[in-house]
Amino acid sequence: MNTVLLCVIVALVSVVVTVAVLLAIRKYLLKGRKEEIIRQAEAEADKIKRDKIFQAKEKFLQLKSEHERFVNEKNNAIRDAENRIRQKENAVNQQNSELGRKNKEAERLKESLNAQLELVKVKEAECDHLRAEAISQIEAIAGMTAAQAKEQLVQSMKDEARTEAQSYINDVMDEARLTASKEAKRIVINTIQRTATETAIENAVSVFHIENDEVKGRIIGREGRNIRALESATGVEIVVDDTPDAILISGFDPVRREVARLALHQLVVDGRIHPARIEEVVAKVSKQLEEEIMETGKRTCIDLGIHGLSPELTRMIGRMKYRSSYGQNLLKHSREVANISAIMAAELGLNVKLAKRAGLLHDIGKVSEEDPELPHALLGMKLAEKYKEKPDVCNAIGAHHEEVEMTTTIAPIVMVADAISGARPGARREVIESYIKRLKDMENIASSYKGVTKAYAIQAGRELRVIVGADQVSDSDVEKMSARIAKQIQDEMTYPGQVKITVIREIRSVAIAK
Repeated sequence: MNTVLLCVIVALVSVVVTVAVLLAIRKYLLKGRKEEIIRQAEAEADKIKRDKIFQAKEKFLQLKSEHERFVNEKNNAIRDAENRIRQKENAVNQQNSELGRKNKEAERLKESLNAQLELVKVKEAECDHLRAEAISQIEAIAGMTAAQAKEQLVQSMKDEARTEAQSYINDVMDEARLTASKEAKRIVINTIQRTATETAIENAVSVFHIENDEVKGRIIGREGRNIRALESATGVEIVVDDTPDAILISGFDPVRREVARLALHQLVVDGRIHPARIEEVVAKVSKQLEEEIMETGKRTCIDLGIHGLSPELTRMIGRMKYRSSYGQNLLKHSREVANISAIMAAELGLNVKLAKRAGLLHDIGKVSEEDPELPHALLGMKLAEKYKEKPDVCNAIGAHHEEVEMTTTIAPIVMVADAISGARPGARREVIESYIKRLKDMENIASSYKGVTKAYAIQAGRELRVIVGADQVSDSDVEKMSARIAKQIQDEMTYPGQVKITVIREIRSVAIAK
């Protein structure tokens, strides 16, 4: 038991000793490692300290160098400024010395001038005394005072100047009378030569060419219904005779003839020719022609350099293309008058743009359907005022046939330009104008009756076709209307031969199946 206990005790002692030895060894090892770490940390701290000290020295040296450079620059700038100030002081000192010298010279000159002024005053007093003595002696010799002599001299000079001026004015007026006629002729001749244009003679017949005579039968239609529908819709006479490959379109109104020609062209190309199609094509062509009229008006204004016209005046200018004045195309005539007016205004130093504008619009009353009883000049002036044209332009339009008094310098120019354009050889034919006027008067008489929707003069005025509304005029009224129209034409108009009045009343019923 004791042996076992002893063994246990020995074992425990051995374990304790072993643990103690191990702890001693561990403590020794830890102490040695701690010292090593401390040494390494101290070495690293010394290194960092040396690096920071070196960097601080380098930064200090750099700042010191920059400070010394800045100080040197400032010192140099201060030295330069001191040098400039010193130079300026020297210059100011020199100027002061120069001014002092000049002041001394000025004082000497002033004293000299004062002395001379005293001498001049003495001389002036002597001269005044001598002048007074001379004047008194002259007055005694002449027997009049100086004021009287001066007045007599001035009056004499006035009379002489007045005589010379009157003589000069008479010479200038005589020269102006001699040269005015010559100068006016020169301006007119130059204007005519510079605006030489082709003259145009309008007639009352248009020719529509066709490929073969078979088309004629289709245009005439069964029992002539197609040609009657075409004549009724367009207001012209379609002449289909033995002329090869041609159909004549007769009518005094160029717009109607153009509508008929374009409608015939579309119908022949399309191939469908019957009354309903004819009316449709005529309506379409009429609309296209109105658009073309507007385009013609705009193009004319652009060509002449005229801007700011109202759309209605522009449309009227386009309608001039299809009107004539004594056989002369109205648009070409108006363009020619505008150019002549502009040239003459330029020669005379007047407003060229206003003259050209008035020249283009001077016959605008001929294409208006408003108030046809007024002369075209007054109607044109009324239209120009309505569409806000300038007073100078309005007066020139109204006065170009002397219906109103000329109040502007442009008015006589437009009147002369109108006469020049119309006086060109072959430009106009009085017969055509009177013929067209007679046909228009016939249509106006028929249109004045109640219930008349359309009236067309055809066959060179030998027939008047009147279309009435079926809902307004009865069959019995048709005969009375034709007789009344015939009697009024017979009483109020002069015409060759006889005029046939045909009143047409047609009832048409249209239904649509859906």
